[in-house]
Amino acid sequence: MTDKGLLIVLSGPSGVGKGTVRKEIFSQPNTAFEYSVSATTRTPREGEVHGVDYFFKTRDEFEEMIRKEALLEHAEFVGNYYGTPVDYVRETLDRGKDVFLEIEVKGARQVREKFPEGLFIFLMPPSLTELKNRIVTRGTETEDLINNRMLSAREEIEMIDLYDYVVVNDQVELAVERVKAIVTAEHCRRERVAYKYKRLLEAE
Repeated sequence: MTDKGLLIVLSGPSGVGKGTVRKEIFSQPNTAFEYSVSATTRTPREGEVHGVDYFFKTRDEFEEMIRKEALLEHAEFVGNYYGTPVDYVRETLDRGKDVFLEIEVKGARQVREKFPEGLFIFLMPPSLTELKNRIVTRGTETEDLINNRMLSAREEIEMIDLYDYVVVNDQVELAVERVKAIVTAEHCRRERVAYKYKRLLEAE
């Protein structure tokens, strides 16, 4: 019987660099995670590819997915929907593969309720000033939208107790190594592996 994969959830406030950290993790040749592509109604940013970075949906298409319960989680954030298609996640975990989700904080809370055994990592900015600088530097947001994102960021950071680990994204390379170290440690956690080794005693 194949051991079930580990659901890895990377989340944090908008602008903290979730996408950048995720892309760096998946650019490394020894990465064994399967990336679960999220669906969203927001407009693609420059360089983003449908089916690779996100499944870009119209609002009507997304709301139909909600009605059909085809999403593991979904949330509306700054006027756009984000969500995780559920079938891919369940099928991949059942095949023994780790699934990596990069999602918003409200979505992570829903996943926590459905998959409490998952691994939840909160990506934290070095400071709120640095977070605002990163959002401004993207050059894709109006002043009002930047202020909204900063208000949301404060609320999201207050939800940090929902998570198992906190990783500060001061340097992308360091944040990536911290995330990978956490995943390695989780695979060795007693609660996850004890049953396997106790079976060895029965075989003697």
